[in-house]
Amino acid sequence: MTSNNTSTTGTTWTGLVPVDDTALAVTDTGGPGLPVLYLNGQFATQGYWRRVITALGPDYRHITYDERARGRKSGLSADYSFEAAVRDVDAVLAARGVDRALVVGWSYGAVVAAHWTHRHPDRAIGTVLVDGAFPHDWLDDAMEQRIRKLFGRMRWFAPLLRPTGLFPRMNPDQMAESNIELGRLSRESELGPVLDNITVPVRYVVASGTSLGSKGDEQERIRTSLDGVTARNPNIRIGAKVASNHGAILKKDFTAVAESVREVAALDNGRR
Repeated sequence: MTSNNTSTTGTTWTGLVPVDDTALAVTDTGGPGLPVLYLNGQFATQGYWRRVITALGPDYRHITYDERARGRKSGLSADYSFEAAVRDVDAVLAARGVDRALVVGWSYGAVVAAHWTHRHPDRAIGTVLVDGAFPHDWLDDAMEQRIRKLFGRMRWFAPLLRPTGLFPRMNPDQMAESNIELGRLSRESELGPVLDNITVPVRYVVASGTSLGSKGDEQERIRTSLDGVTARNPNIRIGAKVASNHGAILKKDFTAVAESVREVAALDNGRR
């Protein structure tokens, strides 16, 4: 556990933050810089942000964490729902004494970031969405079956990978349900109004090509939904379209993500 006092020493803090029936492994670099909170991909860990954090450097206060049952230390939970993921954002910020933050989310984390930003316009400095939060009706019955089959195939090797921290300590059914819930929340009728009503600066960094489980040009067609988003909401723009695919974007195009963070941070300075 930690106190609710804002860290201004520049000394990195690591520990567990209690929330609901579990605890989350959190890393906070501290210091007086602008707080940046990073939200992971659905089954990823905070280590994925290492290159982005290095590119941004010590002028920012970087806060990362592993979601429930992800990584080596975050605890198991009875609730792996999307709403639990949004609650976790508030729990981490409160535990680290942060009132306002610039939020960066990749993939699933981008949808969490969009919802949190929409709900807390007074606390969101701005948001960077990395190849996620596309309002598109990609989930149908056939896709749901594909998802269940994809995660079902993981049953045999999942127990081997879980001790490494590189694979979530969720069972394949829980992982499939989480992905299906994401599909429902990503529908135009669900995610569209969330994005349309965001009132702080948002920049998208958009990948190219495929993602896990996608076929052909499916992912590129999903990304075209941003045309309507940017036309309807002037606060939202595409910061960069990069060459790497969905899974490699934080490894190969971390500089584009860092540049979008700097742009959003500069816009906040301009409003003050």
